[in-house]
Amino acid sequence: MAYIKYKELTKYFNFNKEINKNELPSYVTDYLYDNELVFKAYKTHRDKGIFTNSRMILFDVNPLNGSKKIHVIPYKSISSGAILFKRLSGSIYFSFDSGYQIKLNFVGLNNLEKTEIRKLFYEIMKNVK
Repeated sequence: MAYIKYKELTKYFNFNKEINKNELPSYVTDYLYDNELVFKAYKTHRDKGIFTNSRMILFDVNPLNGSKKIHVIPYKSISSGAILFKRLSGSIYFSFDSGYQIKLNFVGLNNLEKTEIRKLFYEIMKNVK
């Protein structure tokens, strides 16, 4: 019997607000390809998550030491995904070919926002090869 230990890429993100994709800061748009389309963008009080037609770009800011870790994750590296809805929140879980996992939380959601998260999940999983 084989035992696979999954490592977490990062703890989690608790996105609490959608960002207008036309008002993204320049340090975020610098990571976009010329022909890349932004589906959705979310933020926490310090982090940001950009979801495009081919990958997700997660900005993980550590205020204690002033560092910023930027995860660029192509959808083709996702091996499986799951979505979970609770009363006022939703979570998307991804496992990657490398064995790493990540959890993206979306908090303070109404029913319309939950539908938008479901559509985002669909767009991401549609690009998983």
